[in-house]
Amino acid sequence: MSIVSAISGFFGGEGGIVGTIADTVKAYFPPSMSDAEKSVLTAQIQKAEFEQERAIMKLAVEADKDVTRRAAQLEGTAKDLKGIPIVGPLIIFVRGCLRPAFGVLTLFTDWQIFCGSWKVIMTTTDGSYTAEGALILALNILVLGFLFGERTVKNLMPLFTQFMQARGFTINKRQDKD
Repeated sequence: MSIVSAISGFFGGEGGIVGTIADTVKAYFPPSMSDAEKSVLTAQIQKAEFEQERAIMKLAVEADKDVTRRAAQLEGTAKDLKGIPIVGPLIIFVRGCLRPAFGVLTLFTDWQIFCGSWKVIMTTTDGSYTAEGALILALNILVLGFLFGERTVKNLMPLFTQFMQARGFTINKRQDKD
């Protein structure tokens, strides 16, 4: 639902377009207006702002649903696969096993590397990644991103970087030589 939150942030709230217009109108109230008239006009502005934001949110939700429907039409669904005898349920089972299998295999790979059972050279002497090092790092980011979400990976990357540096690995120190 990131498209919904992006549209909401752009149009709604205090920093959005609608809030800015409402604040501008409030700044130009005539000085002769009574406090009661100002509060009535402010309430009408807020109501119009709320209705506009609601309409925009409704359009954003519909757009998000359209994208989901379009993907289901192009790629098919699990319900479509159930109609294929023998192969359909097998594909559904294998597709359901992929994420846990990749998670377990990545955990096993990391365990072997960090325990020293597998000798993998992550970086060269000049600080750039070897092919194996780049592959291990990319594998971990992809699998952990799918398993735990992008936010978790972003939050843990500084800790991971410190851990790798403590182990003697150089992270993002690639420099171009003249």
